Amino acid sequence: MEFLALKDFLDIKVAQYNRPDFIQNDPICIPHQFSKKQDIEIAAFFAAILAWGQRKTIINKCNELFARMDHAPYNFMLHHQDGDLKGLLGFKHRTFNDTDLLYFVAFFNQHYQQSDSLETAFLAPADEFRKEYIADVTGGSFLESASAVCLLPELNAGVPRIEKTLNYFRSYFFSLPDYPRRTIKHVSSPLQKSTCKRLNMFLRWMVRQDNQGVDFGIWKRLKPADLICPCDVHVDRVARRLGLIERRQTDWRTAVELTGRLLELDPMDPVKYDFALFGLGVEEKF
Repeated sequence: MEFLALKDFLDIKVAQYNRPDFIQNDPICIPHQFSKKQDIEIAAFFAAILAWGQRKTIINKCNELFARMDHAPYNFMLHHQDGDLKGLLGFKHRTFNDTDLLYFVAFFNQHYQQSDSLETAFLAPADEFRKEYIADVTGGSFLESASAVCLLPELNAGVPRIEKTLNYFRSYFFSLPDYPRRTIKHVSSPLQKSTCKRLNMFLRWMVRQDNQGVDFGIWKRLKPADLICPCDVHVDRVARRLGLIERRQTDWRTAVELTGRLLELDPMDPVKYDFALFGLGVEEKF
């Protein structure tokens, strides 16, 4: 398909799916249940992290989770007592269980005591990429040595801002002492070659603002042009059929390649085409 024809086609599909009707059957309906900024952030983060499998199941599990928090996640994170944590025991969605959940609660408790927004967790000081908890891509463990950075070309100058952002966030998220080793797999980063689909989806929800009533646009320091398209199996399949992806495997570089092509269609807001690609894949079985 030629460039202009492809752009016109995808723009039509964006308009078709980027509308409130999209919300009710998608995990983004979970944060739309809340109005306080911090509740939206927490609900959106869990909805993205738990986005495995059928969307109906994901939505049901998220509703179960926030019912356990009396539908007030921000208040729960800041003011829970030990007895309240017992109400989380037994929660499970696929490989995410209550051990993982309790660590997430501990992280949010610490973070929101220091900041009034989760956005700051994605904004690293300039020197943070050279500090502790740099992921060792060969073994999956964490190194506490600044010298480890020289072994990781992904952290060199010239790496896209969002790649550094996601690498930093993962190191920050697991900076609490005695984090459960099993929980590491639930928060990915480009250092693990992951597409980071869930975190990229979360960032899309928080950063994009087009007044269409789907994405929230409540974060202002990251820009839509910085975002990477969430690359799940549906988006990947449709993008390949449309000639937007040439890379054979599906990994972080694939997501970057796809986003680069989408930047040609809209350099200010490339990730809006996630609506088109996902809708074509899920709703239209393209």
